[in-house]
Amino acid sequence: MCRRPSLAVYHGKQAMVKVKGVQENFDSLTHISDILYGDGDFELSTANLQFGIIGIQVAQNLGTGVAWQDYLHIYAPQRKGQYDASNPMDAFVQDSLLSPGAVFQVKQSKYDRNYIVTSLDFARRIFNRQGEITSLELRLKAGADIDETKAKIQKMAGRQFTVKDRYEQQADTFKIMRIEKLFAYIFFTFILMVACFNIIGSLSMLMIDKKADVETLRNLGATEKQIRQVFLFEGRMISVGGAVIGIGLGLLLCWLQQTYGLVRLGSEARSFIIEAYPISVHPWDIVAIFFTVLLVGWVAVWYPVRYMSKRMV
Repeated sequence: MCRRPSLAVYHGKQAMVKVKGVQENFDSLTHISDILYGDGDFELSTANLQFGIIGIQVAQNLGTGVAWQDYLHIYAPQRKGQYDASNPMDAFVQDSLLSPGAVFQVKQSKYDRNYIVTSLDFARRIFNRQGEITSLELRLKAGADIDETKAKIQKMAGRQFTVKDRYEQQADTFKIMRIEKLFAYIFFTFILMVACFNIIGSLSMLMIDKKADVETLRNLGATEKQIRQVFLFEGRMISVGGAVIGIGLGLLLCWLQQTYGLVRLGSEARSFIIEAYPISVHPWDIVAIFFTVLLVGWVAVWYPVRYMSKRMV
């Protein structure tokens, strides 16, 4: 695969683009055919003709439409040599592409506004990189261990090459998502702490209401520790029950969102591949939430029981 920035010109309109040269089996590896628009198919070359599949926003900027009739001219800077101000065109390599009758739409401006997908031979020729590639993209079999495979490839390639999975290739986006996830966790934990005042109030009222029963337990020989354990157990059962019910309802809402897309992206849906807000459930997140609720709930239970038990002596 070969990818470099270049200049695209069509009927006097210009746009800076990234020309990405790929092999003929690129559609079977990436399913790009699923995001093509137009009457044409995924086709990169035939005989001595070279085709280019451009992003839908590139087509809008250049005014080519889905299928253009004339040549789309591509200019790439020379890799070697000195710039001659008297003849600036010598500083560029020029070639042309035809339309296969289709454009692609990823629904991300990063790609739709910048990329042209064409044959690897065309990209090598215009960038003067015969026999070279700038990157190699692999598709793993279903069930393959990504980390293990990445480590093996890195070992074979050596330190002069960088091996990244799809998450590392878009590290900035996923880093923002992780930060949002962390702040959401902190925010809802704070809400949980505020909600625990209901447990404190309920236990306090319960202990006051059961003051006569506490005296009966003392007369029967129960120690103060045993009496405290009764109320602590009840408070902790409230926390466990709330955690189980809350997580259960949360998983149900996640399933409904994944299945039916209840929460839509609204007017922004056109900018993304999906139309509903995406949901992903991870087991360790469930475990972390469960123990967070237990920890906060048990701490909230301990104080009122300890305080009220001293007042009732």
